Amino acid sequence: MRHLLGLVALAGFSMPVLAAGEDVVIAPPEEGSVSREEGLAAWERIYEVASHPRCANCHVGEDNLPMWSGPSYGETRPHGMNIDGGESRIGAEYVPCQTCHAYNETGGNNGAHEAPQVADSWHLAPVEMQWFGKSSVEICNQLRDPERNGGQDHVELAEHLGHGPLVSWGWAPGGGREPAPYSLQAHIDDMLAWGVAGFPCEND
Repeated sequence: MRHLLGLVALAGFSMPVLAAGEDVVIAPPEEGSVSREEGLAAWERIYEVASHPRCANCHVGEDNLPMWSGPSYGETRPHGMNIDGGESRIGAEYVPCQTCHAYNETGGNNGAHEAPQVADSWHLAPVEMQWFGKSSVEICNQLRDPERNGGQDHVELAEHLGHGPLVSWGWAPGGGREPAPYSLQAHIDDMLAWGVAGFPCEND
């Protein structure tokens, strides 16, 4: 799939990818067609998503503590019930995330104050991908760094977004929770445009 998507990018074709509840298309712009200014504008929208509580609450640092923040949570604070993801980032050392965020093929627990469920194992993002409390410049440099993004290029980053039910949930969280801004497709398109522009950051 990795090579196929690379060929798709070079050929300028598009590929539909099935995400949870939404069909998305990986369609990179032609090489050289996105200016630095357009790339920076795309990044600003990416940062709005990355720093939004729906995404950032589980992109936390070495303390392994998921956060509750955003309009539906009142004041910003660590996840209730003293939840600790541990070094495993899935709570294996304490209470596994799946104790409440159980695997569910069709999603579940969409009521207010219920632990949402998706067709994926609930977990914290790798500590190298800490977004909570980070600035736009910090996250921008982090996300384009192959040492910290798993060696992924822009097409592979877009593919990750399009194949993850846990990622997709951010735009349809239910329970009165505020969704991430824009749409999953718009976020994928911005990721591809930012990459084609050469991953510009404000500190370049």
